[in-house]
Amino acid sequence: EVQLVESGGGLVQAGGSLRLSCVASGFTFDNVAVAWFRQAPGKQRESLGCIITGDGMTHYADSVQGRVTISSDNAKNTVYLQMNNLQSEDTAVYYCGKGFHGCVEGLMDLWGKGTQVIVSS
Repeated sequence: EVQLVESGGGLVQAGGSLRLSCVASGFTFDNVAVAWFRQAPGKQRESLGCIITGDGMTHYADSVQGRVTISSDNAKNTVYLQMNNLQSEDTAVYYCGKGFHGCVEGLMDLWGKGTQVIVSS
């Protein structure tokens, strides 16, 4: 089955860090765009950034620039999202998506089901 599965979410104290994983099954992360998004209650889905797995190039949203690092381990078919200095406004469901032609939400052709991150203050 072709799917993406996110993991690594949970409850974290403000100021802490998390590393989320996005694992692909049924296909390989060969030269695709893998992007991270989040959606907080009552808000629209927000793009955080993405990585092009072929060359490792990354792009980040201005809102999280400097606090977020996206990396990939193509041998493990896994893309990671490292988030530091988490604050209450980072509480959201975090999703990864895969696309061939870019990193924007509308170009994703496969989504994971998300992993919940709750930041306590």
